[in-house]
Amino acid sequence: MDAATWGLIIATFVACFVEMVEATTIVMAMGYTRGWRSAMAGTFAALAVLAVVTLAAGYALATWLPESALQLAIGGLLLIFGLQWLRKAILRSSGRKAVHDEDAIYREEVEAATAAGESKGGIDLFGFMVSFKGVFLEGMEVVFIVLTFGLNANNIPVAGAGAAAAVVVVLAIAVALRRPLSMINENLLKYGVGLLLASFGTYWAVEGIGIFRHGRESLGWPGHDLMILVLIAAWLILSRVFVAALRKPAVGSPAVAVEVRK
Repeated sequence: MDAATWGLIIATFVACFVEMVEATTIVMAMGYTRGWRSAMAGTFAALAVLAVVTLAAGYALATWLPESALQLAIGGLLLIFGLQWLRKAILRSSGRKAVHDEDAIYREEVEAATAAGESKGGIDLFGFMVSFKGVFLEGMEVVFIVLTFGLNANNIPVAGAGAAAAVVVVLAIAVALRRPLSMINENLLKYGVGLLLASFGTYWAVEGIGIFRHGRESLGWPGHDLMILVLIAAWLILSRVFVAALRKPAVGSPAVAVEVRK
């Protein structure tokens, strides 16, 4: 495989890995408190819906839009999505937003599941719905990442392989440890994913501007795919400038807050 293919696999793997960590935390909380039958039923139901959404959206985007329009639309969405991740990463790094804590999220989900009371019947509706919602919402971001990276690289199978590998790795770690994956520096991973999404989004959005010129052909970057590395470096430098500008001065020794929701 060439460098572009490896880059596609790594980008989708890392981005999807982060989303799967969060979904797994929710499913584990439901499984241990409400029962694994309902938690897994909700998980598989969400995965089935996500599969249908992926096929329908992928076919529609690939069929209805010319290449340059596809690059502009998906690149723009990816840029917006990446900037949202970068904004949160900058705020966390500067001390202006609480850090993400999987243990705190797990405790919150367990408390909610315990307070919901006993279930009547075969499938626990509370555990099913919470698991379904968690997997579906996090999975939609995975679908978005796979489609955007896969369509623009004209290689959805490779993008899907990167996402599938992330799912397998996260599940394997969760089964082995049997507890939330709090040992993973999720905040650092999100920072890196934000850089990747913003950089690829910028690259493809600029290429897609060619839809407005005669012939509707995509614009070309000098150095082609190597410019993605330049864009990653540029976004990293810019983000660190914002972190330095927003960093709060240390006053006393306040307790470190943790974030229990994104």
